[in-house]
Amino acid sequence: MAWEIKEEGENLLKIDIDGRLVAAVAPTLREDVLSRMKDGTNVLFDLRKMVHIDSSGLGVLVQVLQKAKSSGGRVVLAALQPAPKIVFDITKVSRVFEIVPTVEDAKF
Repeated sequence: MAWEIKEEGENLLKIDIDGRLVAAVAPTLREDVLSRMKDGTNVLFDLRKMVHIDSSGLGVLVQVLQKAKSSGGRVVLAALQPAPKIVFDITKVSRVFEIVPTVEDAKF
């Protein structure tokens, strides 16, 4: 799996996920994202290229959401693909995230 984090504006991180967000990479991604967040940071995850996610990957997304909410920011998941969406639906994690069909639909 690969990811790219771009700072877009003063308080927006755009994170492109490519591949499988699983236990082997989750701790490194979590550390990378959380270390770049400051008070009021909004996070946009571009999930167009994410093909799979496991519970460790979900944990990273939830931790980012918790940090953002506690400091006045938001997290938006964009372009969630069908296979990973099944995991979100089964675990009911989709209820806690703002999920939009495309990156362009994410408004901050």
